[in-house]
Amino acid sequence: MDRRSFLKAGLAGSAATGAALATPALASGKIKWNMVTAWPKNLPGPGVAAQMLADRIGILSGGRIEVKLHAAGELVPGRGVFDAVGEGTAELYHAVPAYWGSKSKGILLFGSQPFGLLADEQFGWMAHGGGQALYDEMYARFDLKPFLCGNSGPQMGGWFREEIKSADDLKGLKFRTTGLASEMCSKMGMAVQAMGGRDMFQALQSGALDAGEFIGPWTDSALGFYQVAKNYYWPGVGEPSSAEECGVNAKVYNDLPDDLKNAVSMACESLYNPVWTEYTTKHALALQKLVAEQGVQLREMPEDVIMAMGKAAGEVIAELREDEDELVKRITESFVAYRDSVGAYKSKADNGQMNARAKVLGL
Repeated sequence: MDRRSFLKAGLAGSAATGAALATPALASGKIKWNMVTAWPKNLPGPGVAAQMLADRIGILSGGRIEVKLHAAGELVPGRGVFDAVGEGTAELYHAVPAYWGSKSKGILLFGSQPFGLLADEQFGWMAHGGGQALYDEMYARFDLKPFLCGNSGPQMGGWFREEIKSADDLKGLKFRTTGLASEMCSKMGMAVQAMGGRDMFQALQSGALDAGEFIGPWTDSALGFYQVAKNYYWPGVGEPSSAEECGVNAKVYNDLPDDLKNAVSMACESLYNPVWTEYTTKHALALQKLVAEQGVQLREMPEDVIMAMGKAAGEVIAELREDEDELVKRITESFVAYRDSVGAYKSKADNGQMNARAKVLGL
């Protein structure tokens, strides 16, 4: 889908309403839920995944829960879905934890962390390293029950209007990113800005931004960033993976019978791997086309940039470990312990396999 067609499709359903929503049990026994999302409808990647989640909840509930998806701006703004669901305006949302740092910086660790967890490690921390209990404890403060329900896999370093040759080139650079990556980049002297994908395109086009990262080749292609910035950098160390989440209004969730609670939980858990592997597959195909057909210059971040980012990221984590909120400190310590334990193993297991394959196949 080209950018023009995608934007026309997304704008077609953007009429906003503000009525508060309930969770009515119909005479047929069905429960009707409204899902609000942070994405344009059917945006390749997260917009597609949101619809998959809505559909799967319906299937696994045996049709007893019917979920209607509302794209960003239809009921509430994309960045307003967290509050809307906590307050009961809608029953559930689809977004990413990286958007909720204003609520608590501890939330940001559940989505992505500079030099942090890969997609499988993120799920492992939640399921086997104590992460889910901390996730539940944090979101309960906001009347939400959270679930991870997908992952983008490794993100890219971003689209740059000009080539970057050293860390000094980043000072004062107007750059779009989000989550803890924003704090890392700010410490490096970058002028960080938060905005959605469509706004990022406009800002790159006008020169209001010098560079920005969004997700990866599949999603980024649909938004047309290659039309206004030809230098595409890797690796995206600010977000080695980015978990997608479903937040359900806590009262609505707690009022469900146990079998429907399990249906919602399993809908989220069962989508994590399919969503992640779809991103991986389609990112790979899209990147080939960007380079071969769109004249994109694929560039590796200079080593001194990586090292400067690593130093800044270390400062961000150190600050979280000393946060005045005791829960943020516990979340951070749990994350660091899991990262270091599993990372020591994967540096031999996964990295060993990938490096051996690259040597033999010349990749």
